[in-house]
Amino acid sequence: MKHRGSEFYDDALIFKRYLDRRSWTENANDTMEKPIILQLIGNVSGLRILDLGCGDASFGNELLDAGAVSYTGIEGSANMVEEAKKTIRRSKTEIIYTAIEDWDFPDSHFDMVISRLVLHYIEDVEAIFKKVYRSLMAGGRFVFSVEHPVMTSSYGLPREEGMKQNWIVDQYFHTGIRKQEWLGGTAVKYHRTIEDTYSALQHAGFNITSLRESRPDEANFQHNETYERRMRIPLFLFFSAQKI
Repeated sequence: MKHRGSEFYDDALIFKRYLDRRSWTENANDTMEKPIILQLIGNVSGLRILDLGCGDASFGNELLDAGAVSYTGIEGSANMVEEAKKTIRRSKTEIIYTAIEDWDFPDSHFDMVISRLVLHYIEDVEAIFKKVYRSLMAGGRFVFSVEHPVMTSSYGLPREEGMKQNWIVDQYFHTGIRKQEWLGGTAVKYHRTIEDTYSALQHAGFNITSLRESRPDEANFQHNETYERRMRIPLFLFFSAQKI
């Protein structure tokens, strides 16, 4: 049986810990990942949007409020799907319970595909890029974030308890499975270099329009200590690409 990254969140205790972490006002998702994703997405008025790994789909509500005409969320975690169906109750929305790898992407259907911190759980990301390319209309855009490879290449190494003080990057060019002890469980992720992701997008046919790293904006932080800590190492990597 194939491993699916979304299964990690179907452990009840891990899921609760995840929700608790996201509720922290200075969590990394809201202070660094979301602001950059919003910049890259830009104007969504009139767009049909596909969200790969939509989680609780709260972002879908924001996109619809901003003018998107439809929102489709793909999610492989039963816990996340349950939350999503409570979060988003609007017309022209659909939450589909399936692993991204198993979904039958429609041809030339969406104006924009997004994915936030999900694709590092996917082993064959190039196959997904090709499906995304096929599912976009001509000129459609693909915007996504993943964990930065300096982070995924540091997983699996011994560390002291408490807040991490140093990040040891090792075996950077040895791509593949990396296991992270997180939230009381073992998350299986796939390490790939920036070059790997860039090349996979090109091979799928995309024109890459932007590459960003998670340089923090001090205005998004309440405490200078948190801001300075986030300045030490990039947590996330972002790409924007367009169907030619």
